[in-house]
Amino acid sequence: MHVISSISDMIETRNALKGSVGFVPTMGYLHRGHLSLVEAARKQTDNVVASIFVNPTQFGPNEDLDSYPRNFERDEKMAEEAGVDFIFYPDKQDMYPEGYASYVVPEGLDNHLCGAKRPGHFRGVMTIVLKLFNIIRPTDGYFGQKDIQQARILEQMVTDFHLPVRMHIEPIVRERDGLAMSSRNVYLNPDERKQSVCLSRAIRLVETRFRAGQRDTAVLLSEAEKEIQRQASSKIDYIELVDYHTLEPIHRITDRAVLACAVYFGHTRLIDNTILE
Repeated sequence: MHVISSISDMIETRNALKGSVGFVPTMGYLHRGHLSLVEAARKQTDNVVASIFVNPTQFGPNEDLDSYPRNFERDEKMAEEAGVDFIFYPDKQDMYPEGYASYVVPEGLDNHLCGAKRPGHFRGVMTIVLKLFNIIRPTDGYFGQKDIQQARILEQMVTDFHLPVRMHIEPIVRERDGLAMSSRNVYLNPDERKQSVCLSRAIRLVETRFRAGQRDTAVLLSEAEKEIQRQASSKIDYIELVDYHTLEPIHRITDRAVLACAVYFGHTRLIDNTILE
């Protein structure tokens, strides 16, 4: 495995690669969710590139940019063991040099869910992913369903800009007790960690009701909300049922839909979702 830190070296390396290139963008502090994306890319493409870059433009002024967990040596070892061929590990000054002034802005798909709560977040996400796509020029991009709004927005970006990238949205990887894997799980104290399992319980409850024929979103959302509110440390940021394609709230499920939630446990904000179809 090779670690590449300069943009010019990454471009030169990419120019020399033969066959397909699977790309897994990350902000580091890897876990099994990230590694599942690497495994999918390893099976489906000839070369696997993972990026590690904590992107400052997707963090709001009161968010956890400075405290976001970082451990490159750990990430490097995990990536190599998972089968990554190249890690792209750029510097912030290279990605956003002095005078940088160009951004990609979503129109509409960021109006709900996390986009409504984190203004400017998806501008930062779209901008960095487009930059990475331009540098690495992957044939295939791998993203996790856990960040479903992000994945959907990037799907739309690829379509709208006619980018030659096949998008793969891989299933959520969970801990044994059901909690969706996230780099932010390390922020939870033992009591918050125990209570956070209510997210996956609420999702399983909605999935069960949906399979039994319930299509009224008000009923499904009410049941999910009650399940989460049983935990003393939980504070709901949002719970929504939206159309998969538009991410607009719906009153009744008639097509592919997403149940998505964001909940605080103490100071830690966790997200989770399920696709209903």
